[in-house]
Amino acid sequence: MRSSMGSGSIRRSGGALFRGVLSAAGAKGGTFTDVPTTFCASTASTAATGPLAPAASAATGSAGRAARNGFPLRTVAALAATGLLGSPLLAGTAHADPKAPAPPAKMSQIGGDRLGTPGVHVQPKPGAPKLPGPDALTARSWIVSDAESGKVLAAKNPHWQLAPASTLKMLFADTVMPKFPKNQKHTVKPADLAGMGAGSSLVGIKENLTYTVHDLWLGVFLRSGNDAVHTLSAMNGGTAATVAQMQQHAKELNANDTHVVTPDGYDAPGQVSSAYDLSLFARAGLQNADFREYCSTASAQFPGDKGKDGKRATFGIQNTNRLLSGDYDMKPYPGIAGVKNGSTTNAGSTFTGVAQRGDRKLLVTVMNPAKKMHNEAYREAAQLLDWGFAAADKVEPVGRLVGPRSEDDGRGAVAPAKHRKGANDSNQAALDSAGGPGGAWTAVGIGGGAVVLLGLVGLAVHRRWPLPALVRGRGRRSGR
Repeated sequence: MRSSMGSGSIRRSGGALFRGVLSAAGAKGGTFTDVPTTFCASTASTAATGPLAPAASAATGSAGRAARNGFPLRTVAALAATGLLGSPLLAGTAHADPKAPAPPAKMSQIGGDRLGTPGVHVQPKPGAPKLPGPDALTARSWIVSDAESGKVLAAKNPHWQLAPASTLKMLFADTVMPKFPKNQKHTVKPADLAGMGAGSSLVGIKENLTYTVHDLWLGVFLRSGNDAVHTLSAMNGGTAATVAQMQQHAKELNANDTHVVTPDGYDAPGQVSSAYDLSLFARAGLQNADFREYCSTASAQFPGDKGKDGKRATFGIQNTNRLLSGDYDMKPYPGIAGVKNGSTTNAGSTFTGVAQRGDRKLLVTVMNPAKKMHNEAYREAAQLLDWGFAAADKVEPVGRLVGPRSEDDGRGAVAPAKHRKGANDSNQAALDSAGGPGGAWTAVGIGGGAVVLLGLVGLAVHRRWPLPALVRGRGRRSGR
């Protein structure tokens, strides 16, 4: 997939080395990669001719605009340091598109009747903080919910079927991750990397080299690497088989707004999801300790080429989730612990995140902000998280995130016990096995200089749908 969140971002001093490839040859106008890359004149001119060029070329931000306008990266870095990238000279004008499509009059009612009608839904109690207004929350669709109970605190068009971009990789991970142990090794064949869309975001996988499954998932989550997705899909029986399995898993999760065409979220006709479904995918993935590790890792070392001595070199990669890793114009969000970001021409910017304050854990999904400003989806997600933490006990829920079909019919009725028993037993077995000495794990997120530690602590959630506690503390960055 080609996406723009983070494109053109400037590496912070002392940060991890960015490694990515953006091919000018055959590049498709109007789409951009969320992997920070080195711009060249031909790529810049090609990208700027796309259909979203009048709207700052799909929200790549001030640094991206400066680079595409011919400024060398060193100049961009200097401008960023002096604050000139935020000036009207370079920033351009941000405004909503008057031709933006309207949501359908009726949408899915899974999770509650109110969630199927267009507009903003919130039910404050006396003393509740005011929800940010439409000038602050410009996304076409968003939802903020309690990650444990599944209660939806507020939402806007949550079931609107929109292009998902790389956030669809959460469903890919939910589907494929349980199949391969993280220490399994795979030697990449040329066919494994076939079929990727032009300008795909890449982590830098090379054919005929060997990678562990752990390496590949770091490539998926940190760099949104479509090369890692296609390699794992090849291991899983191929792209077509993986897409079919993803669609079936979406159905099992009651994610009926989702239609899968590509495993990586690259723009394709008919490929859609919703803010509601993306939150379901995140909530499902967070049950898996490996998923939690990868989605909350801020930086890691990735295997590179073999040297003359036959030894593999490594290079640093940094998570393109800016609420986790930060950016030159954004600090990491306190308590953030993942999950996944993305952006494409069709999708605009998309983001799903999970964060914790005290004992409260919130999920937020933002899709396609109208403001085409640098890191806008993250800014709107942060505003929703701030509001949600302040308002959680002061609003009535407007809906809920449902459980899987084996437990939940999506309308509030509980499936018969004979249908639920197997799923409940397997969920409890997974919780029990993860809760032993090997169940605790450390994953990286930077919040105010601290690292996020996530350990397994069983907590009450919708039926038997546990979400581990997210505990702030000190830890390590992921290595090999």
